Amino acid sequence: MKDVYLSKSDEDLMSLMINRDSLAFEALFNRYYPALCKFTSIYIKDYNRAEELIADLFMKLWDKKHDLQIRSIKKYLFTAAKNLAFNEVQRIKFHILSINDREETLNYPDTYLNPHEQLTSRESYSEIMDLIKLLPDRQREVLLMSRIDMMEKSIIADLLGITTRTVETLLYQAVKNFKLLTADRSAI
Repeated sequence: MKDVYLSKSDEDLMSLMINRDSLAFEALFNRYYPALCKFTSIYIKDYNRAEELIADLFMKLWDKKHDLQIRSIKKYLFTAAKNLAFNEVQRIKFHILSINDREETLNYPDTYLNPHEQLTSRESYSEIMDLIKLLPDRQREVLLMSRIDMMEKSIIADLLGITTRTVETLLYQAVKNFKLLTADRSAI
């Protein structure tokens, strides 16, 4: 019986799910869960947390199945996953470390850099990330996946649902725009 659901389109599965068909929901879950977890973990750097976020996303999808007006479930899921990841990054960014967290970081000092080099490195990284944030969304996304996460262009294309050629174009534009931003920054 489940094999029948594997061949159904996303739209068919969504309409079945809206009519309380749990097997259709399971088919959508199995179709997108692994890719969404990998996609989300690119941003938050924690695969286990990414799994939790995506599981929650699917639970909300099931709970609100009657209220949603979705044209493309794939686009909806990846956009929601990206938003969840960005929210998680913001939550982590403003999270205050507990005493135990501070002790753990003190136990593993970076022996390769002296304090001045560590500070300079952090400042440079922060400036670079601030410039990357100025890029258009898609360019920023592709640049981070390619250069920071060292993902192959074909994997990026699969995760984002675009062609490899589009990834190459976006990456080229991102690097070009980034160079322009750094040139403008150095003129200040």
